[in-house]
Amino acid sequence: MPEKASITSSELATLWLTYQEKTMILRILEYFIDKADDEKAKEIMTSLYGELEVYVGKIVEIFEQEGAVIPVGYTEQDVNKHVPKLFDNGFDIMFVRLLKEISMGMHALNLTMTFREDINILITDLTALSQKYYRICTQYLLEKGLLVRTPFVPMPKSVEFVKNYDYFGGLPINPFNQKRTLNTLEVAHIQKGIEANLTGLQMILGFAQSANDNEVKKFFHEGAELAKGIVKELSELMIQESLPAPQSSGGNATQSTVAPFSDKLMMYCTSLFCSFSLGSNSLGTAFSLRNDLPVKMTIFTKDVFEYAHKGAKIMVKNGWMEEPPQMVNHKQ
Repeated sequence: MPEKASITSSELATLWLTYQEKTMILRILEYFIDKADDEKAKEIMTSLYGELEVYVGKIVEIFEQEGAVIPVGYTEQDVNKHVPKLFDNGFDIMFVRLLKEISMGMHALNLTMTFREDINILITDLTALSQKYYRICTQYLLEKGLLVRTPFVPMPKSVEFVKNYDYFGGLPINPFNQKRTLNTLEVAHIQKGIEANLTGLQMILGFAQSANDNEVKKFFHEGAELAKGIVKELSELMIQESLPAPQSSGGNATQSTVAPFSDKLMMYCTSLFCSFSLGSNSLGTAFSLRNDLPVKMTIFTKDVFEYAHKGAKIMVKNGWMEEPPQMVNHKQ
């Protein structure tokens, strides 16, 4: 009996996807570390870089042990540190925090698809690493005044149960229909959607003004308009409830038009954000009990999916989409 079982298709998939994401993050960190003008931010990113690099090496070792080809992922050819700053005012840590949020979701799902102990431990450790740096980034941004907390609410003094179907009301069928006040679960998902899209908006504006390919530039400009629309609609929901809509006080794109990243990397990063948005919208729909909210979330999901599909076509056209390992085609 072998000491270790061969890796399964799902384990190969999770390792491959993790390698793609982590090599992308390493390239982004290389640029942000070089351009950091805040020592605390630089220290956070340098520490994260060192820890991530170790895990990328562990994934490479597993591929080599199994006789699998090492994916291309993202290399030094995808980053140029010798260009002006594309983002300013705390964007680096805001961006890293959002990447760690995406990583936490990815690792939680990947953990359910691994069986071999060494791979399971690797994903578990990466989950803990993502949680650690998400917490560190959150505290940094709060200290700098760059992160808006969700609204405070009076503490409940009694347990309540839904008494009638009006609780689900909210569709604009009847103009006299009174919508109930948003509950805390709904506000949490709405604010999270605004926060993620505000950071994504600045990211994609920077990508749009620095991309080399005109079709890619146009794609990023379209994404910026999509993000603006989502922020506007979600903010209106908060304002209707007399709640403050979060607005970022930092993380701006500069006026630089020189790309620090390859178009390939920027397209993949945008694709990753779209995937995260689709997952977040699905959760928002699942936990929203007022009927008008899932309708909005469903429209957002449709728009983001169509946008992501357009991006995938651009990546294929330019030879930027690395193909995941395939199952055996027994018909051949």
